[in-house]
Amino acid sequence: MENAVLFQAAHLGPYTLKNRIVLPPLTRSRSSQPGNVPNDLMAAYYRQRAGAGFMVSEGTQIEPRGQGYAWTPGIHSREQVEGWRKVTEAVHAEGGIIFAQLWHVGRVSHTSLQPGGAAPVAPSAIPADNVKVFIETGPGKGALALPSAPRALTTAEVRELVQLYAQAARNALDAGFDGAEIHSANGYLVNQFISAHTNQRDDEYGGSLENRLRFLREVTQAVADVVGKDRLGVRFAPLFESTEEDRVYIGLVEDDPHGTYIEAIKILEDIGIAYVSLAEADWDHAPEFPEAFRTDVRKTFSGSILYAGRYTAERGTRAIEAGWGDLIAFGRPFIANPDLPRRIANNWPLNPVDPATMYGGSAKGYTDYRNYQQ
Repeated sequence: MENAVLFQAAHLGPYTLKNRIVLPPLTRSRSSQPGNVPNDLMAAYYRQRAGAGFMVSEGTQIEPRGQGYAWTPGIHSREQVEGWRKVTEAVHAEGGIIFAQLWHVGRVSHTSLQPGGAAPVAPSAIPADNVKVFIETGPGKGALALPSAPRALTTAEVRELVQLYAQAARNALDAGFDGAEIHSANGYLVNQFISAHTNQRDDEYGGSLENRLRFLREVTQAVADVVGKDRLGVRFAPLFESTEEDRVYIGLVEDDPHGTYIEAIKILEDIGIAYVSLAEADWDHAPEFPEAFRTDVRKTFSGSILYAGRYTAERGTRAIEAGWGDLIAFGRPFIANPDLPRRIANNWPLNPVDPATMYGGSAKGYTDYRNYQQ
């Protein structure tokens, strides 16, 4: 069988995965309103894709201020926890394993999405550029908008946020998730603390790289204390260069991305988490990670390494056989092909994704993609 390595069993913390194919976090904006509550439609969507060896939920905001896009689900209210339980029960009924991705957008938000119309919160009061947020303009209707100018968090508020991550982790366990992933990528809150471009603080959370990594360390340890370090992952999206083709906000380009992220991964190794997820730029002709970076990640981290970013089965196979990674995530292909593992195993053709139904809407372009019919 072609790409047979993708169908080898793999260990992830206490779990044995049936294959190395991952459903990564994919924002779909289908939660019920009001309240951003996961629902039966979402449960059906995840159930359809439980053939993945491992699944990570779409980003779910840990508190009301953590939302940057209309209709994304949260994990901070009792109703949301009950909604997510529908999802986890559906996945477990199919023998799947699913972690919750804990998300806070920080400055990538809009006053219309914030409690009381307040300014978004961030490490420093530096507006986000090269990115849009999505706001509701009417029932079931929305539009892209520029993010609102943020305000800087106080030191006490930063410490409170660490505890909000821990509470979200408790809620994830209550909802039946098998573990958690901390969203530390794509220019959102944890990434904003890491980056010298967005973090100009003069307290213990800013300045040196060690200080800029402090929030990552504290959040990761706090969540590990709740869910168990062997049931925890962290997602990064290092950018090694920025090009004119980068039309969508992917992350923040550091002066030394290799050094920055290897130091971050050393922290995760010290804590002993189960996996690191590395998302590569996914626009057409985007540069891949340098081989030297992949090699250093493997040398630095003893847990599982997950790669994402417009991977094909063939490219994923090469990454595993080269020893760079253990698990491969497929985003757009999994949206359009709920039976993706079977299609890869049998070399069946793939459905194309419908871009018009990616964000928000109904079952169309969400749960109505058909399985392969021989």
